[in-house]
Amino acid sequence: MTTRRILVVEDEAAIRQMIAFNLNRAGFDVAEAEDCTSARNMIADERPDLVLIDWMLPDSTGLELTRLLRRDEANRDLPIILLTARAEEADKVTGLDSGADDYITKPFSSRELLARIGALLRRSAPPEDEPITAGDLRVNAVSHRVTYGDTEVGLGPTEYRLLKFLMTNPDRVYSRSQLLDFVWGQNVYVEERTVDVHVRRLRKALEPFGAEKLVQTVRGVGYRFSVL
Repeated sequence: MTTRRILVVEDEAAIRQMIAFNLNRAGFDVAEAEDCTSARNMIADERPDLVLIDWMLPDSTGLELTRLLRRDEANRDLPIILLTARAEEADKVTGLDSGADDYITKPFSSRELLARIGALLRRSAPPEDEPITAGDLRVNAVSHRVTYGDTEVGLGPTEYRLLKFLMTNPDRVYSRSQLLDFVWGQNVYVEERTVDVHVRRLRKALEPFGAEKLVQTVRGVGYRFSVL
């Protein structure tokens, strides 16, 4: 099995070395950068499997680095976790909207960090001809049918796309604006509250099967799909 490579972008040497130590001990190959410029050069030389980016960096911000990476076709799907001392809901939403896949609020334990990294690395979209499953709930991307056990779940086209997207990316929190981009499309103008309407419809369709709680609200941030 190939060792996963993680780039740690953090300007405080003590924190960066502590993170690198724990990642090395967990079996990861670790690269270190202390600013955005170094990080971009290292990513261009050898693309890592995941990047940990501190919010505040000497030559720019982690938010701007994340946005730059997302504009690059080669790094559009690069897993990114933002490290931040900012715990306000607005800051978390800003971090997610910048393109980060997840965020961790400082101070954090090595156990939490490794769990978040592991969860993010496990996420990968299955081939279109393979069903997406979560327990008895199944999305068949070929037939565009959703079933729970042997019973078909009646969904409208938007609810189907919403469920498929969330199930393809389990345990990740998406803001309303992110869901509008990924599910409705960036060139479609829809108000953010439209997301809430379709989430309610989706939950109502899943309710007869006791599966409505799989679509979870993360207060002040957005929504996620999780079996936990």
